Amino acid sequence: MKLKTMVTNAIVAALYVAVTTVIAPLSYGAIQFRVSEIFNHLAVFNRKYIIGIVAGVFIANLFSPLGWYDIVFGTAHSLISLLAMTVLTRKTGNTWIKMGINILMFMFFSFIIAWELKLAFDAPFWLNYVTVAFGELVVMGIGAPIMKVLNDKVHFAKRLEAKS
Repeated sequence: MKLKTMVTNAIVAALYVAVTTVIAPLSYGAIQFRVSEIFNHLAVFNRKYIIGIVAGVFIANLFSPLGWYDIVFGTAHSLISLLAMTVLTRKTGNTWIKMGINILMFMFFSFIIAWELKLAFDAPFWLNYVTVAFGELVVMGIGAPIMKVLNDKVHFAKRLEAKS
């Protein structure tokens, strides 16, 4: 892995952790609006961002009140959702379609978090599935146009390319 890619992913991970922990009451639990989930859209522009996103999720979940449950299940949720989005969008270049599929993958795989909450607290699976998926829809739905506008200015894909 190139140094630029490693450093950029370290910055993404640090930003994910900072945003998650600063608003911790909204970031953990059954009803969550983890604003840092907006960073999941970085993988739409370049799949190499998956490393930084997943590292950020892992580190942020070290601070979770759910302990090892969130470290394992939360990190798995992000990794599986991002990989599924990457596979399903490899033949399209349309950013909006990619972001839509990204949102749908995070919503669909929210059953992983619902299962985590069921194991940790014996919480109702279906209620948690709906509330976690809804949180993903809201945050990532609002985040999609924000990330699109930022990409138009910053060009996220090029941030990982070496300068010639």
